[in-house]
Amino acid sequence: MKKTILTFGLISGAVMSVLMSATVPFSHRIGFDKALVVGYTTMVLSFLLVFFGIRSYRDNVGDGQITFGRAFAVGISIALISCVCYVVTWEVIYYNFLPGFMDEYAAHMVAKAKASGASAQAIQAQLQEMQKYKELYANPLFNALLTFVEPFPVGLVITLLSAAILRKRPQTQAPEKAAPA
Repeated sequence: MKKTILTFGLISGAVMSVLMSATVPFSHRIGFDKALVVGYTTMVLSFLLVFFGIRSYRDNVGDGQITFGRAFAVGISIALISCVCYVVTWEVIYYNFLPGFMDEYAAHMVAKAKASGASAQAIQAQLQEMQKYKELYANPLFNALLTFVEPFPVGLVITLLSAAILRKRPQTQAPEKAAPA
């Protein structure tokens, strides 16, 4: 079980990390809203390995059978490993290559509020909220926690769906009918 989980978890994490590394530096060019869609799409793509990991475990270790509980345990373990890879990649990118990310994101949020016709009071509140987040994001532990919360719900949903789709109970044999006397 460990080999399957590690293999598929690390592959999923590598896919997510590579795709994040390739797209995050360009988020300001494509727009933060579109970058959000791209980011969650890459998460879904990388979490497809949860499905394949459960299927691999069912076919190779479980002799073609797996309960929902075991499938969920395998899938959520793969998703957790992938999420940890995502967090580590974000921490490296954020602290080493994107020193002005929160300032750019704050400017985007304020511009979005202005474009929607928000009052000066609402814009000021938005600025204060963004300043608070900037201070919180400076703490690597809080940064990691918020970053983990981004992909985990996606991984959880895909794990639940995959476990439900791939579960296969052992075939029970019908009792043999007694031969007529």
